[in-house]
Amino acid sequence: MKTLKAFLLFALFFIAAQSHSQSLAPEDIKIDKITYKGRERYITTTIPYPIQGTFLPIGKKEPSTVLNPDGTGVIQDEDLSKRKMNWGVECSEEGVAIFKEGFNSASYTFWYRTTDSDEWNYTQLSIHFVKKKMFLMGERVKTYEDYNVQ
Repeated sequence: MKTLKAFLLFALFFIAAQSHSQSLAPEDIKIDKITYKGRERYITTTIPYPIQGTFLPIGKKEPSTVLNPDGTGVIQDEDLSKRKMNWGVECSEEGVAIFKEGFNSASYTFWYRTTDSDEWNYTQLSIHFVKKKMFLMGERVKTYEDYNVQ
């Protein structure tokens, strides 16, 4: 009976480990190479936080930024005109997002390019863990739930 319990416990552990390791398998991470001022950089839409969604100024409904999971989206300018865009977070060639760790926060370089332009732009994406908020361009914010909490 002890052997059966030990086997079942081992099997459960093995299945859980396999499931966890496959959640962000390297082949699931999309990496794009971009060029900015003659230098190659890599971007991804995969970070350990739910970045996709709508970012709005606090207490306002516009101007907004919408990030789709596939790296597309819509950015609304201050004059409220909307433009389609492509976006990503700077990463290594292997797809590991590059960030600076702060006190209860992380800061990423967010890259975006409107579809009517060949020029890439960058800004800051900061994640504030205690507040469960993400800030894009310093003023646009999105509340999130941390699905990484075990």
